Amino acid sequence: MTDWLNKTPVEWQSFVNKDVKVSADEKNEYQGWVITIDPVSASIVLANFEAQKTQIRVVMGHAVQKVEVFNEADDIIRERLSHIFSSYETSLQTSEDLETKKQNLKSWLEQNNIPVTLQGKLMRTLCVAGVLSIDPPYGPDDCSSSNEIILSRIQRLLQDYLTRQ
Repeated sequence: MTDWLNKTPVEWQSFVNKDVKVSADEKNEYQGWVITIDPVSASIVLANFEAQKTQIRVVMGHAVQKVEVFNEADDIIRERLSHIFSSYETSLQTSEDLETKKQNLKSWLEQNNIPVTLQGKLMRTLCVAGVLSIDPPYGPDDCSSSNEIILSRIQRLLQDYLTRQ
């Protein structure tokens, strides 16, 4: 068993949004930006940005021998990484539709005394109370937070808001 498998989820989390080189079994090496690490299998999900597409690779946790960090993501790379899996759904909506949806949701949250700010290089992410973010297209599944209680409450509120629209 490698040291990689003995790491805790908090230790693995420190690799997210970093440009890394992963040395794996059979002398294979993979480089890319870490999107996430599966806490059950310790598998690493890497992204490489190419001209018009993004390449995704999963390196199985049991094969990982060494992970070497090269760079930390800047705001633009973080934004791209956070939207990799939602880009198709988002691209189906026009930028005007998303802007209207964002502004309406922001106004509704503020009317309900929920503190909200805009975040990110492109100001597309809604940050709720500094502990939760809502990314385009601004649905319950687009919320993320390390606080599960706040996450579930805001997702429920957002679901109620969207059903009334």
